[in-house]
Amino acid sequence: MKKKHVALALAAAMAVTTVGGATVYASEEHGPSSEAAPAWENYDARIAEIRSETDLVKREALMHEAEDELMNTWAIIPLYYYNDVYMQSTDVDNIYANLFGFKYFGFAKAPGNTLSLQIASEPNKLDPALNSTVDGACLAILAFSGLYSYDADGKLVPELAEGCEVSKDGLTYTFTLRDGLKWSDGEELNAEDVVYSWNRLVTPETGADYSYLADIIARKDDDTLDIAGSGNTFTVKLKAPCAYFLDLCAFPAFYPVPQQCVESAEGADGNPGAWCVESGFVTSGPMTCTEWKHNESMTYEKNPNYFRADEVSLEKVQFMLSADDTAIWNAFEDGSLQFIDTIATDMMATAKEKEEYHNIPTLGTYYAGFNVNSDLFKGKTIQQAADMRKAINLLIDRQYIVDTIAQADQEVANTFIPTGMLDGNGGEFRTNDDAYTYPMEDVVGYFDPNAYEENLEEARKLLEGAGYKFDESGMLSAETPLNMTYLTNDAEGNVKIGESIQQDLAAIGINVTVETREWSVFLDERKQGKFDFCREGWLADYNDPINMLEMWETESGNNDMQFGR
Repeated sequence: MKKKHVALALAAAMAVTTVGGATVYASEEHGPSSEAAPAWENYDARIAEIRSETDLVKREALMHEAEDELMNTWAIIPLYYYNDVYMQSTDVDNIYANLFGFKYFGFAKAPGNTLSLQIASEPNKLDPALNSTVDGACLAILAFSGLYSYDADGKLVPELAEGCEVSKDGLTYTFTLRDGLKWSDGEELNAEDVVYSWNRLVTPETGADYSYLADIIARKDDDTLDIAGSGNTFTVKLKAPCAYFLDLCAFPAFYPVPQQCVESAEGADGNPGAWCVESGFVTSGPMTCTEWKHNESMTYEKNPNYFRADEVSLEKVQFMLSADDTAIWNAFEDGSLQFIDTIATDMMATAKEKEEYHNIPTLGTYYAGFNVNSDLFKGKTIQQAADMRKAINLLIDRQYIVDTIAQADQEVANTFIPTGMLDGNGGEFRTNDDAYTYPMEDVVGYFDPNAYEENLEEARKLLEGAGYKFDESGMLSAETPLNMTYLTNDAEGNVKIGESIQQDLAAIGINVTVETREWSVFLDERKQGKFDFCREGWLADYNDPINMLEMWETESGNNDMQFGR
């Protein structure tokens, strides 16, 4: 029997209304910091249930319920599903990427065994446990190694581990590490290093944004995972069978780090990542960072102690650290750079005509998001705040953004979980089927992004219900103005998307001020909730919807929208 909408598990505690033909659930309770913010305990409980659920049909249903609850806050405003576009010189070979946006440069082949490239501006953090950006992950992959990795075909393969054995109940994994593993300083790398690093990931003092990824691992106590290591043997016990566990073993947050270096670094007491804020830090991967001119460049050189060093032909990798799209493009054009991960908007049409242009699929969503505790919603009910956010969502012309600004053949988004993500039960999550149907039966998603006139009228009605008035021309009355800021980093394409949203909202009199920040400052302000409305993007860490849902738990380090806080 088809379900018009997945009912929330604790529906009795929810107020139910209908907006635009779709059921909207609004909790009668509110968050701890704002009476306009939704309570989030039920969402947290549902994510915990998903992690422990072994019935795959029930697990999929729970994930749809979680996405319903998330989307019905309208704090998440999906814009488009990512493609990854970049330029790569024709004389460079063997750079590859996975579906999650991670690029592997360590085995590239380039003239003179030197590769010059750009992936972003100054990285925010290089400690694998503390990083939460894609560019930071690419740098972590170049410098460090995990138990597993991805090969050029996107398949999981053993890396530091030779392989693993799994118990019949799927709860215990026993890894055998390779013989003779070393850190870049020549010291032995063994299973004890893995134990230290994984426990460090979940220790509150570390402050790792991704600590929640380890919640599928059983605990000995609150801050200690049920793991053990001696010599070349590392053992992990899970709370429940987990189909994506080996994907986590290939994820940078789980990479081993050198304990002695981490703990002896100057400033380590106040900054867990102090050991790798300058060049020369100890690594375990293909390369090691030998020079770092902050906000200008980084140089990595071959690590002779890497266990696959004989397969690494590059002697040097040089990074240009910049957010200046025009300068980046010019550097590629004159041959100073052989690979660029940023293409200026006004050069996209030219880029597409070149042999060096690459467009590959990724699994993620470019979106905007609201701080649910923002003063923007002061004095509103939970439902009124959600209606305000939904109205703004409906006003955005995504097709214009895709066609005119992004220009990389992306798909317009109307759900957070992207096209192509599997459901953990043999199918694709973003579909209508016998088990689940999205609110609009003829549209797979939560709204029709192409119904502009209908969306415009609905947006006005939603804002009227939230207490706003309109004049005869359909513009917001001066009696009830609506002003907000949109926070973004200073890369050209992101700023232009902010300006496009600004223009769309101005169509009914909403005033948006676009504020830009340098990359690392932007990341910090966004994480701290210092915004009304901001630019966001999420590339999945593994191919399962839980990854797009668990990031919104109250205690998650990636919960930028401040749910439950």
